Amino acid sequence: MRETSDQACQLRLRDGVIKVQDLRIKKSSSLKDLPFFDPKAELGFGTHFTDHMFFCRYSESKGWHDAEIGPYGSLQLDPAASVLHYGQSLFEGMKAFRRGDGSIWLFRPQFNWERMCKGAQRLTLPEPSQEVYIEGLKKLLEIDQRWVPPLLGTSLYIRPTLIGSEAFLGLRPAKEAFFFIILSPVGFYYAEGNKLVKIWVEAKDVRASEGGLGSVKAGANYAASLRASMIAKKRGYSQVLWLDSKHEGIEEVGTMNVFFVFDDEIVTPNLNGSILPGGVRDSVLQLLRNSGLAQGRMVSERRITIQELTERQAKGELREAFGTGTAAVISPIGEICGEHQSFVISHESGPVSTSLLETLQGIQWGSLKDDFGWMCPLEEL
Repeated sequence: MRETSDQACQLRLRDGVIKVQDLRIKKSSSLKDLPFFDPKAELGFGTHFTDHMFFCRYSESKGWHDAEIGPYGSLQLDPAASVLHYGQSLFEGMKAFRRGDGSIWLFRPQFNWERMCKGAQRLTLPEPSQEVYIEGLKKLLEIDQRWVPPLLGTSLYIRPTLIGSEAFLGLRPAKEAFFFIILSPVGFYYAEGNKLVKIWVEAKDVRASEGGLGSVKAGANYAASLRASMIAKKRGYSQVLWLDSKHEGIEEVGTMNVFFVFDDEIVTPNLNGSILPGGVRDSVLQLLRNSGLAQGRMVSERRITIQELTERQAKGELREAFGTGTAAVISPIGEICGEHQSFVISHESGPVSTSLLETLQGIQWGSLKDDFGWMCPLEEL
């Protein structure tokens, strides 16, 4: 097996046996009814929440303390908390899967912890220790494991969140913080399921710029995207294709990284400081470069402009386009429209995106060998 930063053993051995001291557990006295775990039903995405949540406090004087698992419920925040005034908010997105034998596996948990730590540095928030992040997550999953759905196309979405909680109105980094984890059983992210989606090219609003927060999962990035996304959906499009601050270079599509399959090349925009380094993006690049799924094409991380994309499509060189992300996994794009361009890429999922989705799902669900060390069983977390 190839050594990677995601090897499950690193979660247990980097700092020895991981334990959160004095973790308090208070189980809910009234458990919720489980939603119907059918991806074709109304499971949706992020509308159901499990019985419990993990919570931990931070202060400069005590460090991380008061770790607890309790019933899912509201947070108590002071009206002057920094998150409410200065946007010190950061989150992660990851998934757990229940395989056919009943075992529960997580996809690249180390990647998500490391990315949150980098994001915390950018937002001047305290980094959640591996002890707090991993052990808190493990205990929470053990308690709420009945919520992990068993059907292909479903999973348990995990949302670790870090916010500044100190009450003050001076402009400086918060000296107190909350870290919490909530869980949500999910189906398909888009209403279309895994069908082709239509994308609108946004030519006015900008999601992020170099030197800003685009490379971390700051809540502010998503607030900045809401207006354009709402307008796009009113026009009948599933998401927005984001361009850079010059409205030239392609950056992301909605909440996903984006890939384009040409006759001789597969391109994804390079990480330039305003693009989120997605875990599925990284996994797709590894698969394309090491498993033959690129079908002989060169795999490139480089700047690609909307003009180049339009010109190459007009020449008949563009074969597929798809987004990658934790929520949607692989989302094939059928049509791209904007004020200055409108073209259909395909009427059905292409062979590259289809193979990537099948391979990733096979690894996640255990039907294919995990040569990359991405999957971690719950008991070894």
